[in-house]
Amino acid sequence: MADRSLSTREPIIWGRSPISQVEGINSIGYSSEKWGRITVENRILWAERADIAEIARALDSELRRRMIDLMALGPLNVNQIAEALGIPQSTCVVNIQILERARLIHVEQVAASKGAQKLCSVKWEEVVLPLKDVAAPGDDRMVVVDMPIGLYTDHQATAPCGMINTQGIIGFFDQTETFLNPKRASAGLIWMTKGYLEYRFPKSTAVTVDRIAALSVTFEVCSEFPGYNNTWPSDITVWLNGQEVGTWTSPGDMGGDYGRLTPRWWDLMNTQYGYLKTWKVTSEGCFIDGVKTSDLTLVDFGLREWGFYQIRIGVKDDAEFVGGFNLFGRTSGNYEQDIVLRIELKD
Repeated sequence: MADRSLSTREPIIWGRSPISQVEGINSIGYSSEKWGRITVENRILWAERADIAEIARALDSELRRRMIDLMALGPLNVNQIAEALGIPQSTCVVNIQILERARLIHVEQVAASKGAQKLCSVKWEEVVLPLKDVAAPGDDRMVVVDMPIGLYTDHQATAPCGMINTQGIIGFFDQTETFLNPKRASAGLIWMTKGYLEYRFPKSTAVTVDRIAALSVTFEVCSEFPGYNNTWPSDITVWLNGQEVGTWTSPGDMGGDYGRLTPRWWDLMNTQYGYLKTWKVTSEGCFIDGVKTSDLTLVDFGLREWGFYQIRIGVKDDAEFVGGFNLFGRTSGNYEQDIVLRIELKD
């Protein structure tokens, strides 16, 4: 089980003001939580380039923006939204479907006094849209290697732990022997309370060390908690060739809403998605999503001496937040990718 020492710390909670007020509808604020240096923000949609057109279409309507304003105050059914905006129910339903397809709102069917009703609510406080691909197709200044999350070459796992693929559970929950199961090659989600997974990426004979301008690794990840807990911090570290690149504190184990790619048989009360994070080493230092973490540079990672690029992902035994990790592959979470190693070459 993950370190429960956080439970003794009282979080600071504050509300977020609603976008607008509508007569007859109660205002519901949003909350975030802090533990020391950690700010938990779990209502951000990190969209992919493929999502931009759908999201832009959904927001390119004053009516739909007003509907979002309403739902930001709290869950509403179709009748309440239509009545508040003075529009026919049919018009309301069509626009709700557009917002739902864009993943901007959550629609849930719940029991009512007469049958069932659909409750609509806003999922996110912010939407982040990428305007540029990390690497353009055919870019001869970039070498990209994809590594399935189940093809680790070494591991150390502490229960609760386990893994799934699109068909079902691999092996058994909380049995470390599962990490030796050959079916791990098809894993789409792997989790552990403490420990690490280690991967060996092949070197390209066409790329000399002198030509490397930067080396980065990107993957989707979050904390690990039994079931899920959106406010469960965990210090997740990446090492390259035995040297630490940096530690990122995951805000929580993300669930409650389906991951875009996560199999629907995987219960909604389990982990569903994570954060897409990038650890990078350049001649200037080490970075996580552009934020400098260390003065170590490419020359400090033994790129000439090692016959491969060894990437370790894990949680240290002595980390401030020992909250485990969930690692997502291309068949789970929100991002259709495995662990991606990128080597940027000099001009």
